[in-house]
Formats: sequence, structure tokens, C-alpha cells
Amino acid sequence: MADGFDVTRKFVRVLGTLPNGLIEFEFAVGEPDMTVELVMPQAAFNEFCSNNRVEFMDKANSAPSDSEAADADFNWNLQQATHQRFR
Repeated sequence: MADGFDVTRKFVRVLGTLPNGLIEFEFAVGEPDMTVELVMPQAAFNEFCSNNRVEFMDKANSAPSDSEAADADFNWNLQQATHQRFR
């Protein structure tokens, strides 16, 4: 485990709200850039955030992606994949 990796810190980055009211968001434990994408109704999302004592992140908190990096082809999320075509 890397120095500074704190499993008690939990992060949420809201990606948007779907027309049916579901909240799309990324959730991370310990490291804000290693996320899973989740979708929940508003009430469940509020309870999830409260129970996990999350720190809210916004797009400005995201690490910039390096399009020239060796792993650039793998630097995407599920939401991006549903709205754009990849090579």
C-alpha cells in the first residue's frame, strides 16, 4: 500500500442527473482518481453519501489527462464511452 493511502477517505464526483432523476456519479476509496461509476435514485444517493461521509469532488478536481501518455487509450470512463466513439 502506498504512503498516504487512507481507506477512511471516500470521494464522490457527480457526473449528472438522468432525465428519470437518477444520479450518475463516481465513487472512490482512498484515492480520488481510482473510481467506480454508480447510478442511484436521489434519496439513495443522499443516504449513500451520508453513510460513507464522502468528500465531494468536481470536474476541476480531476487530474488532467495526458493524451500523449503511453496509457492514454485507457484513460476514459463509462460515461464518456456512452457519448463518444473511440478508435
